[in-house]
Amino acid sequence: MVNNTISPQDYDAFRRYLEDICGIVLGDNKHYLVMSRLGRLMQENKLQDLGALVRMLCSGSGTTFREKVIEAMTTNETLWFRDGFPFDIVKDALLPELAEKRGRGVRPRVWSAACSSGQEPYSISMLAAEFLTQYPGRIGDLDIVATDISPAILEQAKQGIYDALTLGRGLSEERKRKYFNLHGANWQIRDDIRNRVTFRQQNLLQPYSLLGKFDIIFCRNVLIYFSSESKRDILSRMARALNPGGYLFLGSSETTSQYSEDYEMIRQPRGSVYRVREGLSEQHSSTTVTARATSRQVQF
Repeated sequence: MVNNTISPQDYDAFRRYLEDICGIVLGDNKHYLVMSRLGRLMQENKLQDLGALVRMLCSGSGTTFREKVIEAMTTNETLWFRDGFPFDIVKDALLPELAEKRGRGVRPRVWSAACSSGQEPYSISMLAAEFLTQYPGRIGDLDIVATDISPAILEQAKQGIYDALTLGRGLSEERKRKYFNLHGANWQIRDDIRNRVTFRQQNLLQPYSLLGKFDIIFCRNVLIYFSSESKRDILSRMARALNPGGYLFLGSSETTSQYSEDYEMIRQPRGSVYRVREGLSEQHSSTTVTARATSRQVQF
């Protein structure tokens, strides 16, 4: 029987552990949220209280249990073409700019750093298909890299299969008919849209060098849940993962202000995008954080 009462000491110990392994700051008085997320996992492992769970985590019981805890404490809330304007800016301004600066046939590289179950990178891929149809030959195809911490959610994203309710969250009927095929009772995204995206597991607090350089990074609605130190670290290394003059999209309530001087804000009628400043040093920033960090959108 799981004890739902959490002592202040156990709660503080769990908060410290969560921040250490994820960079995520759990607010005060979230005891009910913690138990509602972890209760089933504690039952399955015959853990009587949160203190026992923390002791199991700290005992080095293996990555599987740790990943299950992170999975339980994060959500995969996401939408197709979320907020609209970032995708409009990419299609109407950034892709034409890249073609003009680097010549016809350039293959822009885009990183979706909070890909969750795939809606964001697949939205970018659909946008690419529409741009290529409208302006054939102006750019080459897009290379889209989508990352997340969870192997399970990445596998789900790779399949590209969604139910009707999920498709209704931000996706127009026109795009549904155009880019999806029936798959039993669900819908699967077309192969040409899916094949444009490469999914990889990535820790946001670890180096990005193996991912290569990007022209555009989407890291939306993620940073607000990280500590100030982690925000500075992530923004610094993302600046160095961008090509000169590359662009970063954050969530509507997120900003580089106070955390990084590597970007300049470019205001648009419906929102803002951050452009990396020219002449940044190519030196690799270091971090003392070695634990794995979540790259998924979380709501606490």
